[in-house]
Amino acid sequence: MATHALTRQLPIGAELAPEGVHFRVWAPDCQSVEIEFEAPRRCPAVKLAREEGGYFSGFATSATVGDRYRFRLDEGDDLWPDPASRFQPEGPEGPSELVDPSGYRWDDSDWSGPSISGQVFYEMHIGTFTPEGAWSAAATQLPELASLGITVVELMPVAEFPGRFGWSYDNANQFAPTHLYGLPDDFRRFVDEAHRNRIAVILDVVYNHFGTVGERLLRPFSGAYYSQRYENEWGSAINFDGEQSGPVREFFLANVKHWVGEYHLDGMRIDATQAFHDHSISHILRELAREARQTAGARRVIVAGENEPQRAELLRPVDAGGCELDALANDDFHHTAMARLTGRREAYYSDYEGSAEEFIACAKWGYLFQGQRYAWQDGPRGSPALDIPAERFINFLQNHDQLANSPTGLRAHELTSRGRYRAATALFLLMPQTPMLFQGQEFASSAPFCYFNDCAAQEAPGVARGRAKFLSQFRSYALPEIQSRLPEPCDPEVFRRCKLDFGDRRRHAQVYEMHRDLLRLRREDPVLSRHDATRIHGATLGPDAFLLRFLSDDEATRLAIVNFGRDLRRESIGQPLIAPPSGARWSILWSSEDPRYGGNGTPPLDTPEGWHIPGETAVVLYPVFIE
Repeated sequence: MATHALTRQLPIGAELAPEGVHFRVWAPDCQSVEIEFEAPRRCPAVKLAREEGGYFSGFATSATVGDRYRFRLDEGDDLWPDPASRFQPEGPEGPSELVDPSGYRWDDSDWSGPSISGQVFYEMHIGTFTPEGAWSAAATQLPELASLGITVVELMPVAEFPGRFGWSYDNANQFAPTHLYGLPDDFRRFVDEAHRNRIAVILDVVYNHFGTVGERLLRPFSGAYYSQRYENEWGSAINFDGEQSGPVREFFLANVKHWVGEYHLDGMRIDATQAFHDHSISHILRELAREARQTAGARRVIVAGENEPQRAELLRPVDAGGCELDALANDDFHHTAMARLTGRREAYYSDYEGSAEEFIACAKWGYLFQGQRYAWQDGPRGSPALDIPAERFINFLQNHDQLANSPTGLRAHELTSRGRYRAATALFLLMPQTPMLFQGQEFASSAPFCYFNDCAAQEAPGVARGRAKFLSQFRSYALPEIQSRLPEPCDPEVFRRCKLDFGDRRRHAQVYEMHRDLLRLRREDPVLSRHDATRIHGATLGPDAFLLRFLSDDEATRLAIVNFGRDLRRESIGQPLIAPPSGARWSILWSSEDPRYGGNGTPPLDTPEGWHIPGETAVVLYPVFIE
């Protein structure tokens, strides 16, 4: 075979060159690897040369963009897709298609990327975000999201997965955006349009396991992708620190480089970081974050994580033993908010009161559990995080997991009163932590969000049983009459019901307007826009009511009062945080009971007879100085 000079962008996969297409794959368990094309007359099979370390590589001089190919291993009868395939037009087990990632002409040269400060996240599932479930349809909605105040779209996983619909946490082809949503360049146009609207796009990536199909497709190349030392509740654990782990780590680092470099993504949200088992000198999470930043170059990126145990050290610098992630999701805020909104304290909500003290603590310190005992898990939860800036905690009232962790996938506004929901939304969006909305939350979507997975017919009963078993940790969901009515994850109708109806923007215009106003207040108010928890102090006013005082260097302070309970009347309140600045009186800046939001109006709270704080209300006060 002739030798060719080539500078590869990625260490694995198929890459175009002037001489043809260069292929490189890691297959240490194989003695021979051959590429077979679907157009054999024009593109004859190519036998790859073995390199050190179990890699195989070679050129196909007659191959070009659009050609489809697979690997034949050890002259066997089966053909396998490329583990680093950039597109699977017929699904995960079909042929891989040659893609030119440099063919798209980007229009975002002036885009500098996001930092974590000041962002408003929006979680999106492309398959249900629009009725069409496609990149092109989703792109048309980006100007509306920008006008609302969204600055970062967090995409649920998009790597190719089996079936006609799903969440893609069972991804099968890590480098291939699923064909269900459109072509790879449609994804690039979506990102380009987002940047044009000054919205960043980060991708939820699943690096702690492969789905059942993905695992089956990789094992013939090497069993070393998987670890025998650790357990993973979703599949085989990934080998990040054992024998032959170097190429495994390289696989995932190349995937980061692929998404950030070839799709101009602005970072990632790393799924289930607690399932990353790595005792290497440099933890793989640290390397993933570093790779994202190096690939982005001058552009800023956000690397966020999901970490159920709430290990704050993931946010810390390397010299402090950290992994240098930019932000972590804050389950504590969600759990205490849902305990307050619904009154239910089952399963993993059982350690939360939804109390005034907990909300004040969330606003000040982010996580509620920072190493103390957590009864639900009968052990300590979290680690110290008192010094972590508020912006590095991502708060949410809804996300894909929490909505689907119920029998019907109902939204938060359907589980509580309208007043409480408006008050909780105000608190959520005005707290200094980074807020994340789930698609449709901003207009009280009528669509539920359930767990759906179009798995193979033989797997469907097991998937349904697994879902029922998971939900049975909630005592009320374990009742036979509930278990018998759980939606079938494989039912196409369940998937269809989860698609957003943008007519809800008009039908629920009051909720939509409230979100728009709150995000404007968060962004533009000279005090609330600082998002500095060190300048916030709180105090309880009763079991259901509390205040947050947002301090300023001048006297432009803000006072947020939240009452989740009944009307509160106090002739006097011996709490200095509620006192107005000298020579001023409090006036209402914003109220969740504004009639424009469906409320009943809010009279002055501070009256000559004392304080009257209406029930199920959030009010923001500002000082008016009396001459």
